[in-house]
Amino acid sequence: MIDPHLASRVALITGANHGIGAATAGAFAAQGAKVFIAYYRGACEYTCDELARAREVGVGGDPLYRAMQQQAAEPLVQEIRSQGGFAFACEADLGDVRNIPLLFDRCEAELGPVDILVNNHTHCCLETFDPGEVQGQDVRLVSAEGIDAHFAVNARACALMMSEYLTRFLGRGSRWGRIINISTDAAHAHISNISYAASKHAIESYSRSAAAEMGKYGITVNIIAPGPIQTGYIKPQQEEEIARTTPLHRVGRPEDVADVIVLIASEQARWLTGQLLYVGGGYRMHQ
Repeated sequence: MIDPHLASRVALITGANHGIGAATAGAFAAQGAKVFIAYYRGACEYTCDELARAREVGVGGDPLYRAMQQQAAEPLVQEIRSQGGFAFACEADLGDVRNIPLLFDRCEAELGPVDILVNNHTHCCLETFDPGEVQGQDVRLVSAEGIDAHFAVNARACALMMSEYLTRFLGRGSRWGRIINISTDAAHAHISNISYAASKHAIESYSRSAAAEMGKYGITVNIIAPGPIQTGYIKPQQEEEIARTTPLHRVGRPEDVADVIVLIASEQARWLTGQLLYVGGGYRMHQ
């Protein structure tokens, strides 16, 4: 039996009230790690009744995705605790840089210093260069405000989270650390989602630099780029097409990505750093 040596490690996971983040929290807890669930529920264009209806119907699409984003983290915390695990949750907007040290302070106070950092939080609003692609409120022309919002949450916050992690890591004289940053398999180019893709590409650059600079301290830094994962946004007809064109013949589930994240955090991945892993059932294959 392989022992990943994660028992009693403290994992701080952002964007963890739903989808990949929530599945990752559960996967780490199953290995005996203590999990700190950070999340943020921003403004939502749907009413509470519309969100409740989307959850009840359970059909993929934007309403269900937003409903999943808007859920509280407390049920997940209670589920982990009911199984004998350690979990704590805190809501914080990572677009506000003042919240980053406060998040680490809270984690240290509740669970202890952070050993494993998973930057999974994201901001995504569809933007395009092409006026012909504009579709009402769904897809908008690129703007300074849109660019800034994507980079503030997706890139800047990720970089500052890594910086805060390293400062505290060195301050306590630790020699074992893991950072895993979540990108996307569409980070290099994406029609009608240009600022999201660009900000995710920036995460990949920051991650490689961090891997090069932090390795001497015993920290590995890697990137996960998920393929199509059903976190609520994939519509039934899209799911059928994705499954048809994916070698493993199905759409991914959050647990599929969570298990790879745990693998990269494990002791067995000690010689893996600075790498980008595409986790998508072969939907896209990269050299």
